[in-house]
Amino acid sequence: MAAKPRIVLLHATPVAVDPVKAAFAELWPEPELVNLLDDSLSPDRAKSEDLTDALIERFVAFGRYGYSTGADAILVTCSAFGPAIEQMGRELPIPVLKPNEAMFRAAVTQGRKIAMVATFRPAVVTMEAEFKEYVSETGSDATLTTIVVEPAMAALRAGDAETHNRLIAEHAPELEEFDTVMLAHFSTSRATSALASKLSIPVLSAPGAAVARLRELIA
Repeated sequence: MAAKPRIVLLHATPVAVDPVKAAFAELWPEPELVNLLDDSLSPDRAKSEDLTDALIERFVAFGRYGYSTGADAILVTCSAFGPAIEQMGRELPIPVLKPNEAMFRAAVTQGRKIAMVATFRPAVVTMEAEFKEYVSETGSDATLTTIVVEPAMAALRAGDAETHNRLIAEHAPELEEFDTVMLAHFSTSRATSALASKLSIPVLSAPGAAVARLRELIA
């Protein structure tokens, strides 16, 4: 491996790009980052309740291309393609990290009652299934409750990050009963400070946890 590892970031929506770039800049600035974006994937995923075989193949082909660029590892930043990421990981001879698996690891160390705030509903089913699988594999008795704030995603896609953050932070009162809160998507990490300022419990975001975990895997 070269002195500077090449990390390929696979994006299915433009709103995920800046949060993960910021996380790398803060936590691990050394790698060479390659950003690959197919912004048709997220809207096409939203059209179907289930992740279709055709979408899985498209996403895996996206990963194959990323690997062909000389990647030492791949980090996927969209949380709605879990089974496709798993297939990609089986096919490719490098670390392939789901966007939220590192955050799940961190969350279960914080307590048993965990809340997740999501803004993209099609991602929720796969994320809840991944969380259930993770706690089963680790023997944890943690439980997950999801709150979906779809207007926040609409605001962010319209370029209004301030409204996105405010809409998420408005749910703080119903989150205080939990041990920790996860912000489901890379894009929602923008609201970390706004939400944490209204809560007395930990607020976890996916990009920071993913970057830290990827650094461990590469090392």
